[in-house]
Amino acid sequence: MRCGRRRNTGFGSNICSFRKFLFFCRDICPILKDPKALTAVTDLFEEHVRRTYPQVDLIVGLDARGFLFGPLLAQRLGVGFAPIRKKGKLPGPTLSVAYSLEYAKAEAEMQEDAVSAGQKVLIIDDLLATGGTLYAACELIKRQKAEVLGCLVVIELKYLNGSEKLQSTPVFSLIQY
Repeated sequence: MRCGRRRNTGFGSNICSFRKFLFFCRDICPILKDPKALTAVTDLFEEHVRRTYPQVDLIVGLDARGFLFGPLLAQRLGVGFAPIRKKGKLPGPTLSVAYSLEYAKAEAEMQEDAVSAGQKVLIIDDLLATGGTLYAACELIKRQKAEVLGCLVVIELKYLNGSEKLQSTPVFSLIQY
């Protein structure tokens, strides 16, 4: 497959990107442009959370595609939503943590008052690859003395073993490759 060319395989279509040094990733855009698919994804996350984590207080979404699914899920559950962003993108006092990606180093941050001590938190993102971003998110939340109940992702690339980096934090993925 040549880079930049898509294969129409439906949800989670294959994309090759020069920007990520030819890192093989997955496209969630077909889910976003199909209202029924987006509702189904949100329904599946909601069902899992209500069954597994009825005590959740807050959904934390990762920059940027966790922002697409997180607020929808938080609204359904009647809980708040807080973002974790790339360094320098949030107003006010923040906490940050450095981490490694598949293709670079990065820094994530969240507002100091986004999570309260003792809150039970779920983290959501579109993709779990090597686990670096989700691990950094877990560290930020734990620094605020909150409890990470688990991580939710639309797509998990199992062959990269990202869930192993998260140690004992449970991961729920809708699609696995």
